[in-house]
Amino acid sequence: MANTTLEAGSATMFRPGTSDTEIEASALKAMRRRKTLVRFWQIAILVFVIGMWELSSNMQWIDPFFYSSPSGVVQRLYEWATEGTTEGSLWYNLWVTMEEALIGFFAGSITGVFVGIGLGRNRFLSDIFSVYIKAINSIPRVVLAPIFIMIMGLGLPSKVALAFIMVFFVVFANAFQGVREADRNMIANARILGASDWQVTRTVVIPSAMSWIFASLHVSFGFAIIGAIVGEFVGARFGIGQLISIAKGTFDAAGMFAAILLVMVVTLFAEYIMTLIENRLAKWRPQQHLDTQ
Repeated sequence: MANTTLEAGSATMFRPGTSDTEIEASALKAMRRRKTLVRFWQIAILVFVIGMWELSSNMQWIDPFFYSSPSGVVQRLYEWATEGTTEGSLWYNLWVTMEEALIGFFAGSITGVFVGIGLGRNRFLSDIFSVYIKAINSIPRVVLAPIFIMIMGLGLPSKVALAFIMVFFVVFANAFQGVREADRNMIANARILGASDWQVTRTVVIPSAMSWIFASLHVSFGFAIIGAIVGEFVGARFGIGQLISIAKGTFDAAGMFAAILLVMVVTLFAEYIMTLIENRLAKWRPQQHLDTQ
C-alpha cells in the first residue's frame, strides 16, 4: 500500500490506501498519454513546416528557383526513382554512399572502442599518445578529403578513409572518457575479490562505459554519412554527394533537397536500428522513466 503523488503533465493525487498496482497502472497510462501527445506535436510541426514551405513557394513569398518546394522535391525523387539520374540509377548511387559510410562506420567504431578502452585502462600509454591524438583531432576533417582522394583516388577507399576518421575520434573520445568515469569503488571491490585486470575490464569497466559508447554510436553514423558525402562532393564518380554536386552546378534546388532528404531518411533509420540494438544489449540498465514536468 502506498500514498504518493505522480506527475504526468498535471499532478495526480492518490488517496491513502491506493494499491501499488493502481499507482503503476496510472503511471503507465500517463506515460502513454504523454508519448501520444509528443508524437502529435512532432507530426503537427512537420506538417506545418512543409505546408508553409509549399505555400510560400506557390505564393512567391520565397523564390522557387532557389528554395524549390516540397512538391518539387517529391517530383524529383519520383523522377530519379523511375527514370534514374544523370549518373545512373538512384539506388546504385545511394548504395555507393551507404557502402562507404557503413564500412567507415564499423571500422571507425570498432577501432575507436578498442583504442579508447585500451588507452583508458593504461594511463602510461595514454600520456604518451595523447599529444598525437590531440594534434590529429585538431585537423578539420573536411580538409582531409582532397588529401585522401589524391592518395587513394576517386574510388571507395578515399571515402571510407574519411568516414573512418569522422567516426573514430567521436567513438574513441566517449569510450576513453567512459572508462575513466568507471566507478572506482566497484573496481576496488572486484580487485579485493581477486579479479584480474582483464576480468575487471570485462565485467566492470566495459559495462560502465557502454552508455558513453552507445551515445557516440548514435551520432557517429551521421558523421560517417557526412564523411562519405563530403568525399563524393570533392571528387567521385557515383554517390549521393556526387548528385548534390551536380545539382549545385546546374542550380537544381529540387535535386539538392531531394538528395538531402534521402540522407535524412537513411540516417534516421540507422538511428532507429541503433536504438533497438542498444535496448537489447543494455537490458541490465534500470528503465528510465520519462521526465513529465
